Amino acid sequence: MSTSSHIVDSVSLSVPFPGSEAEARWYAIRTRSRHEKVASRELHSQGIPVFLPLVTSVRQWSDRRQEVETPLFPGYAFVKVAYMSSERLRVMRAAGVVGFVGPNPASSSIPEEQIESIRTVLLGRVPVKEYPFLQLGQKIRVRSGSFSGVEGILVSVKGSRTLVISVEPIQRSLCIGLDDYEVELL
Repeated sequence: MSTSSHIVDSVSLSVPFPGSEAEARWYAIRTRSRHEKVASRELHSQGIPVFLPLVTSVRQWSDRRQEVETPLFPGYAFVKVAYMSSERLRVMRAAGVVGFVGPNPASSSIPEEQIESIRTVLLGRVPVKEYPFLQLGQKIRVRSGSFSGVEGILVSVKGSRTLVISVEPIQRSLCIGLDDYEVELL
């Protein structure tokens, strides 16, 4: 079975929820194996904002080829809740959810800009691939084109400029080529 990745729309379900929006932050949640979509659907039905980035993979079987939507970060989804609220308990009780990511999830929130950067890249429908997690490197912001405003870390892969977006709590990253984009240092 071979796999090639292309971008499709992600499950991005923004739903108003009770409680103070000022306290609501994005958190990574761990799901049971292959339960990311189940958990996302249930959380959405409960009115909890959830984001599950998806990519389309073309799978080759002996008798056919088929496009399959799979999570960009297998085993993870993102929820926007006030951590010290009843929504956190509803997240923990949802089907397929194992728990919040991090030794102290209350302090492991994900910046809104990282979630928006991932959404922007997915909506751009460019090929993305997983990349080893990076902590150090030059932070940049794309200044032009469809990815204007997207922030990440600039690296060089085989002589090409590449933007890496890292999500620290889940220790995962994704990368896109930047050769046709103007960037600025942060």
